[in-house]
Amino acid sequence: MSEFRKCARTAEAAMRSVFPATPLQLNAHLSARFGADIWLKREDLTPVRSYKLRGAFNAMCKVRTENPEQRIFVCASAGNHAQGVAYMCKHFDVMGVIFMPVTTPQQKIFKTQVFGGDNVEIRLVGDYFDDTLAAAQAYCTEVGAAFLSPFDDEDVIEGQASVAVEIEDQLGRVPDHIILPVGGGGLSSGVYSYFGPALGYTLVEPEGGMSLAAALEAGHPTTLAHVDSFVDGAAVARIGDKTFSRLADMSLSNVSAAPEDRICATMLEMLNVEGIVLEPAGALAVDALVDVADHIKGKTVVCVTSGGNFDFERLPEVKERAQRYSGVKKYFILRMPQRPGALRDFLETLGPEDDIARFEYLKKSARNFGSVLIGIETTKPENFEALFQRIEAASMTYTDITNDETLGQFVL
Repeated sequence: MSEFRKCARTAEAAMRSVFPATPLQLNAHLSARFGADIWLKREDLTPVRSYKLRGAFNAMCKVRTENPEQRIFVCASAGNHAQGVAYMCKHFDVMGVIFMPVTTPQQKIFKTQVFGGDNVEIRLVGDYFDDTLAAAQAYCTEVGAAFLSPFDDEDVIEGQASVAVEIEDQLGRVPDHIILPVGGGGLSSGVYSYFGPALGYTLVEPEGGMSLAAALEAGHPTTLAHVDSFVDGAAVARIGDKTFSRLADMSLSNVSAAPEDRICATMLEMLNVEGIVLEPAGALAVDALVDVADHIKGKTVVCVTSGGNFDFERLPEVKERAQRYSGVKKYFILRMPQRPGALRDFLETLGPEDDIARFEYLKKSARNFGSVLIGIETTKPENFEALFQRIEAASMTYTDITNDETLGQFVL
């Protein structure tokens, strides 16, 4: 047994005094859909609803072993890492100073405070995470505190590898294939370092933040010029140096890009069919099953559902994006003649399964035509082809803006 495997097993055993192992559950719905034994490693069921408390626990244990007098721990995070650190500060009865961006949603601030109680102080600094991180590191230097990295730390990586220890013990063997989300790389590098090449891997990144893919192409970590922050638990502009060193021999073919709108459809499916609440990053592994469907048939596959910290105020946006991805909702601008009866003519083009979700019309004086912003929901994507044919037959013109990202930011 390698030294890393021994350390990961030691860390996992120590965690049992703090929280139980998360379930490994065979999912009948996904197994039937993909013709494989699909198991979900439910990291969304930890006390803080993500795997992040594992790395925080192991890193804090190591610091306290080397320096028992260390009483102040610091982190910078707007999400799951902050909650994991807060939980462990309360457990170890030490002080945690948690830096969060000013723009952090109140729900995340509240949950972090709940987990840490009187053992944490939350400081809101900076509009962007880089400013928050700089403030946290400066504070560490000033007061001699211990900084807890969210992913780019060997002790954190070792702690996250406890997920692999539990999978092996619960399954009774190594799975044929494992699907892991990738943000900064702490979880994926830990699991890969534990299992090695004994099984197949799919490492999933949000399409708008593929820092691992960029690093593999360049041969070293590189900073993305732009990141879509929707998958906030995995939208990282630069993968960690330490985590990438453990993933550097991974083939680019093992990396999957998950479109943000498709992730929304997966989140809704898991909620509606299975009653499982997943945050966008937590749904990445399940979402990638469609990308490897042909490869995994007949195999034993583990998907790590990495987190369930979902703010339900985001549900309307998730539903909207899922409908647009699946093709049952579209937005278009209709050029309508300004005459009595024109609206009735348009309404007559709608089919029995078409429903108006949005309608905005501004009558223009001294013009023959006006523009209408229309949102239509239907039951099947193919209904739109028939609808558009009827609109054209009625001598009306339209522009489909459903996938126009620039225009959509202003009108949708």
